[in-house]
Amino acid sequence: MIRDIPSNELFTILLVVCLVIVAIAKLATPKRFEDFLFVLGNSKYLKIYSREQKFFDKFDALLFGNLIICLTIFCFIVYQKTSSYREADINMLFKLLIGIGAFILIKVLIERLIGSLFEIDKLIDQYLFQKISYKNYLGLILLPINAILLFSIQDSLNLVYVFITILLTVNIIGLITSFKTHQSLIKNNFFYFILYLCALEIAPYTILYKVFFS
Repeated sequence: MIRDIPSNELFTILLVVCLVIVAIAKLATPKRFEDFLFVLGNSKYLKIYSREQKFFDKFDALLFGNLIICLTIFCFIVYQKTSSYREADINMLFKLLIGIGAFILIKVLIERLIGSLFEIDKLIDQYLFQKISYKNYLGLILLPINAILLFSIQDSLNLVYVFITILLTVNIIGLITSFKTHQSLIKNNFFYFILYLCALEIAPYTILYKVFFS
């Protein structure tokens, strides 16, 4: 019996949109983009551009758009490969995209609000800049990962698990780097920082896990 092969046309269009977004970011600020590519192993980007950060930054906004689309595609691919669902439903993709984007944006806004309430704006702003930078970096990594998962011949779950491990490793490296960079500030505001971690880094994901897997 011939297995039905799902159409990847919608995913292909979204990947092209992501490539265009990344290209615009590179063309608009080529030097910053070049520095950004080495953010994982070099703190130069974070030191230079954290001083220039604004509430709305075009470069970060473009890469954030790429992140949301790539993360949506990846989550949908993982769902497809771990279930019997094969149809690329545009409505489901759109809801997933809006949900992921809203979750991250609301979380960032709440973090900024808490930073203002506890008068640790400087600490939170610098930490958020680093965290957003690493998340945007994950968006770049997800571009080739999504392409491989969509167009690879082998429909292997092992490949999915390998990529999930890579993404988690990059995310953990980013968090550790952020903590090391701001360790003096964290020590001076340790109680507030622990409160922040419990309320906004652990609790939201715990709630999401219980909602979807309980």
